[in-house]
Amino acid sequence: MTPAPDSRYSRDSRYSRQIRFAPLGDRGQQRILAARVAIIGCGALGSVQAEILARAGVGTIRLIDRDFVEWSNLQRQFLFDEADAVDGLPKAVAAARRLSKVNADVTIEPMVADLTPSNADEMLEGLDLILDGTDNFETRYLINDFAVRENLPWIYGAAVGSYGLKLAIIPGHTACFRCVYPDPPQGAQPTCETAGVLGPVTATIAALQAADALRILALGADSFIARLTTIDVWSGEIRQLDPPQRDPDCSCCAHHEFVHLNGARRAPISLCGRNAVQIHERARPIDLSGLAQQLRTLAPVRANEFALRVTLDPYELTVFPDGRAIIKGTTDIGLARSIYARYVGA
Repeated sequence: MTPAPDSRYSRDSRYSRQIRFAPLGDRGQQRILAARVAIIGCGALGSVQAEILARAGVGTIRLIDRDFVEWSNLQRQFLFDEADAVDGLPKAVAAARRLSKVNADVTIEPMVADLTPSNADEMLEGLDLILDGTDNFETRYLINDFAVRENLPWIYGAAVGSYGLKLAIIPGHTACFRCVYPDPPQGAQPTCETAGVLGPVTATIAALQAADALRILALGADSFIARLTTIDVWSGEIRQLDPPQRDPDCSCCAHHEFVHLNGARRAPISLCGRNAVQIHERARPIDLSGLAQQLRTLAPVRANEFALRVTLDPYELTVFPDGRAIIKGTTDIGLARSIYARYVGA
């Protein structure tokens, strides 16, 4: 049985140090308590964002993540522990369990899913702000399309090695993501797998994103100057640049061409730093218990209600109830499709 809160507890006492910060105050705290925020990706950035916002009292936090906890996550993903990795829990579920113990006042909505054009309206409805904790440009372009269409602020962040950056995007006031990145970077890019990543830089970027979120929620988007901040925690260099200029001919915020949001389906993608490919081309409910019985004739299977995992040397296949799968051990999309068809079905 969960013990009753101490009789001395009150919201005023819980958030008293935050309320005493004059620019925020009681009015700002009330707006934070009523706010609804989605965090897309609950890894190194998203896990820190989620804990900061939960402790600050954000009323509803929706956690959207397609992945599960692995040992390599524990170095920088602060909400998770060894038991989560042993059990292979979905990150959204493990994070929600932890956050419910941090602040029972906050409503946590875990969604073990991949954000796609077909589910974006459902998953992102009724929000006040979106935080980016993702690891790929495709999802960020999708978030940007939705945010511009709905006039919803969101905060971009990224980190690799010892370097990171963050930028708040406020539709109608600032450049959108496509103004800044009309096209994704070309050629080989450093990833956590190839360049490594330090926990301090992911925590720092996530904290800066969370600070932007609290200001926007408490005081409104009009109060905010959306500067681009970059930081290298190894060299100690910090730079803050003037807000990027809006592109008057931007296909997204100027012409309202939402090509990523209007996409018919999600193509397979190679996952940043994971030596893995995600397959999620169509909704296809999977009976995990039935699939587990079939695959146990080939190799040991670990399965729960959230996911099934089997090692088919040299690959590892993880299948989710909605038919999505992650094939680890290759970045070849064609090979990943072949493995999926062979063991799950075409």
